Amino acid sequence: MNVKGNLIEIEASIEEACKQFGRDRSNVQIIAVTKYVSIDRTIEAVEAGITHLGESRDDGLLKKWDELNHKVAWHFIGSLQTKKVKKIIDKVDYIHSLDRLSLAEEIHKRSSKQINCFVQVNVSGEESKHGIHSNEVIDFIHKMKDFPNIRVVGLMTMAPFTEDQQVIRECFRNLRLLSLDVQALTLPYAPCLELSMGMSNDFEIAVEEGATFLRIGTSLVGKEF
Repeated sequence: MNVKGNLIEIEASIEEACKQFGRDRSNVQIIAVTKYVSIDRTIEAVEAGITHLGESRDDGLLKKWDELNHKVAWHFIGSLQTKKVKKIIDKVDYIHSLDRLSLAEEIHKRSSKQINCFVQVNVSGEESKHGIHSNEVIDFIHKMKDFPNIRVVGLMTMAPFTEDQQVIRECFRNLRLLSLDVQALTLPYAPCLELSMGMSNDFEIAVEEGATFLRIGTSLVGKEF
């Protein structure tokens, strides 16, 4: 099926999840994760109606940005090495993987504007996953006051790769509850109103638990390499 057909199916699932849980569909944004597809396939996604694109590698983002920079919002969603920040900082609208002070320092130093950042949280505690542990998040966000070019718009996590939906749901729910703790601080540089969670295999659960940004790749644009 083409991207347009995939998008129609995904939209129907999102609509249903929003309806079941009393959410406004306009508060859920799809990010098409295009790291495994060509520029042509990415263009197809944009022509199908996608307005947010996500890349996890600097080279992939830069190549596609040259073709599509003025048409979409760009999200860097992968682990970001400090030495790569200067390559992408003026190309992206959101960074989803802020997880250490050294990265915050580099983003602040290299950016000519305020960057929307998600603090990446390792809610599940898995050693294989990047991110700050839940009990360290509040302290980390307080430290962001020293970096005026960073705006913490929300939290991001990846659920465990499992068929146990209750485990996935608990992960997403815990991130939402943590975001409420951050919101209660009423920090001007960290409104933390957004939740980046949910991918191809679990986005419906993420919507049910409050996701505002879904990072959907394979089920939307496929995989070419």
